[in-house]
Amino acid sequence: MYSGTGQAIMDCRRGARLTEEAEARELDHRERPRRTTLSSANERVYSQGPDKLRSPERRDRLEVQKVVRSCLQGTDVKTLLDIGTGTALFAEAFHEAGVVVAGIDINPEMIEAAQRHVPEGEFSIAAAENLPFADGSFDSTFFGVVFHEVSDYAKALHEAHRVARCCTFILEWQHKQEEFGPPVEHRLTKEFIRDLSLSTGYRSFAEIPLGVLVLYRLLK
Repeated sequence: MYSGTGQAIMDCRRGARLTEEAEARELDHRERPRRTTLSSANERVYSQGPDKLRSPERRDRLEVQKVVRSCLQGTDVKTLLDIGTGTALFAEAFHEAGVVVAGIDINPEMIEAAQRHVPEGEFSIAAAENLPFADGSFDSTFFGVVFHEVSDYAKALHEAHRVARCCTFILEWQHKQEEFGPPVEHRLTKEFIRDLSLSTGYRSFAEIPLGVLVLYRLLK
């Protein structure tokens, strides 16, 4: 059911750099140029390999366990699609919490790493803007610090809405300049995500503040 397609691979070449590799570059504190278009930002290549994405320091900073608890609290999520899964850092935590997980990423190396870390999961090459799944395939969809990197916000969220039965979670950086993470001009405001979610068809929007991150809960 969860297999990549030729069309998905083509989409990857022109789609967003939708993986945790982008966020890892940000944690390296290297200066990123002001982004004029998302596609130009996504042309950068991460060359340090997937291992850095699973460091204890990064796990702590992303508050992985707290994020998973916050997503599952008060919901009946039993299946979840991790969009831009990277090395399956979040997918692994959801799996350990009893959720059946699948994940997509545009980077084949990340898909291989994700499958190694969560062999029970189903992982495939695909872009957020063209998910190779039927409507309502999952209880929930999840973006783990990757939504700001997609090439088409509206299309990516529409696809997340389409394949989710009940809800979508978007984990992002707070919209303010901080020591860690991307520069503020690369971050998304709460108002932008709220307005986009409502125009996409979600019936409610909630903000869950964390440490340096914020979790948005979108209910259908």
